[in-house]
Amino acid sequence: MSIHEIFTKRKSQRAFADKPVSPETMTALFEAARWAPSSYNDQPWRFIYAHKEDKAAFEKLLSCANEWNYAWAKNAAVILVSVAKLHFDHNGAPNKHAWHDVGMAMQNLALQGAELGLNVHQMAGFDPDKVKRLYNLPDGYEAVALTAIGYFGNPESLPEPYRDMEKNPRQRKPVSAIAFRNEWQS
Repeated sequence: MSIHEIFTKRKSQRAFADKPVSPETMTALFEAARWAPSSYNDQPWRFIYAHKEDKAAFEKLLSCANEWNYAWAKNAAVILVSVAKLHFDHNGAPNKHAWHDVGMAMQNLALQGAELGLNVHQMAGFDPDKVKRLYNLPDGYEAVALTAIGYFGNPESLPEPYRDMEKNPRQRKPVSAIAFRNEWQS
């Protein structure tokens, strides 16, 4: 069965080219993200981002990355943090699907990035509490993931061990390991 090539075209590389991402391109990414589905159409995603040319703002957001991710993400053109709003607008009840919905928005953003030739690399290795402090996130909002965005660079420019990691082929589990018809399978 064939699937749309955008799914296999998208990848998260650690090497970035020294090329800025235009404000118009960022708007296209956010436009794609805003069309993601969400529970009750609440759209609980929020984004804080900084361009590399805004040195202080870029470094402030990048400082939330752990040491492993900082080492390569510093070469991206844009750093972004996704944030989840944890309560519904319509009734104030907890939205237990907020993180899922933020993930849907980020998938839209990543696929739009792939379509535009961008490398959109999401990271779990960051300090969400630091994001909350540095950006004064109000109660009921939580940082979900840090993301490096830019154009693809040469993996040979990366230090070890990142360089070798980029040479490995992308692998995915087979469908039979993730989709079970009628009942759970181990």
